[in-house]
Amino acid sequence: MKQYVIIGGGVASVGCIEGIRSVDKEGRIVVLSGEGRPVYCRPLISYFLQGKTDPEKMKYRPDEFYAENNCEVVYEKAAAIDPARKTVTLESGESIPYDSLCVATGSSPFVPAFEGLDTVENKYGFMTMDDALALDGAVGPDSDVLIVGAGLIGLKCAEGLCGRAKSITVCDIAPRVLSSILDGDCAALMQKSLEDHGVRFELSDSAERFNINTAYMKSGKVLRFDILVLAVGVRPNDSLVGEAGGVCDRGIRVDTHMRTSLEDVYAAGDCARGYDASTGEDRVLAILPNAVMQGRCAGINMAGGDEVFDKAIPMNAIGFFGLHALTAGSYAGELHEVPAGEGVKRLYVNGGLLSGFILIGDAAGAGVYTAMIREKTPVDSVDFGLLRTSPSMAAFSAQYRRKTLGEVV
Repeated sequence: MKQYVIIGGGVASVGCIEGIRSVDKEGRIVVLSGEGRPVYCRPLISYFLQGKTDPEKMKYRPDEFYAENNCEVVYEKAAAIDPARKTVTLESGESIPYDSLCVATGSSPFVPAFEGLDTVENKYGFMTMDDALALDGAVGPDSDVLIVGAGLIGLKCAEGLCGRAKSITVCDIAPRVLSSILDGDCAALMQKSLEDHGVRFELSDSAERFNINTAYMKSGKVLRFDILVLAVGVRPNDSLVGEAGGVCDRGIRVDTHMRTSLEDVYAAGDCARGYDASTGEDRVLAILPNAVMQGRCAGINMAGGDEVFDKAIPMNAIGFFGLHALTAGSYAGELHEVPAGEGVKRLYVNGGLLSGFILIGDAAGAGVYTAMIREKTPVDSVDFGLLRTSPSMAAFSAQYRRKTLGEVV
């Protein structure tokens, strides 16, 4: 009987378990989870701070999931992989053998070496349930909160704390919020949604050093705070594979089967650097849907299947106080902007293919556009005029609809 080991207890691990069990119903699965709690939906931690959800509702799978899939869960961190002996060593020193291994270790916050950061007592990250619980216990109506980082993590933290703190200030060295996702015009709309709820921004500026509860900014400004949240960025947790001799390059290198350079070792999720279908390049795509699909692909192949996952694309579903933005793919190519009321609708075409989109406000068509990017559907094979204004399957040929939907036309 084959023994499968999965390092990591997040959604990529769930995908891997389900992938294995779709092929092998009997093999033993051991899950090593360093976080110390069953799998949950991390994007919901800001809603926990707002009181809109609770740990029970945040569970990504029911309590019986592991037992029903005949999994043993060990709540301990892995310390090393020995690919020659095919073992994983835990921090306790225990050694666990594997026939097939999946590394789904996710990512960790990147914390710059700020001068004086060690003098700040009330400092937090915002990636895990433990982070959210710690912030939940620390913030109060008299708290002045400083968030370093105006990316998705920092802004979701700001939204979660609105109404709970006396003041919230977000700073970032970038000139706009969500700089890796949105252009200037679109970022301004999302920023205003937060400003309308009292969040203050210091952009094109960031902390240079700290002293207890004071941040000294690059611009010369001085900001005082009670609570500091560090949301500068994340780094893939690829050290286990790298130290074992595997190829890593700002993420664990994987092929479209999710295989690493180490024999019988796979990787999935935020730690893996794989194929981006929207650009044809390899990159880390640190989003939940891709993590699950990568994990499932890895699990199927670990169990002897032959699964390929070559349709990963960058996607983001962002919302602040009812204003939602959906983005996907690459913004390279020719821009097609469509009137969208008070929102934004931008489609990008590159090499005869839909390469990406930005939708703010009205999300209609997101599923159709995403499928076109993934499937590399030529723009000239659809009624692109109709697709831009009224996205639906009616824009596709009868042959395409028969093939994909079994539609009788």
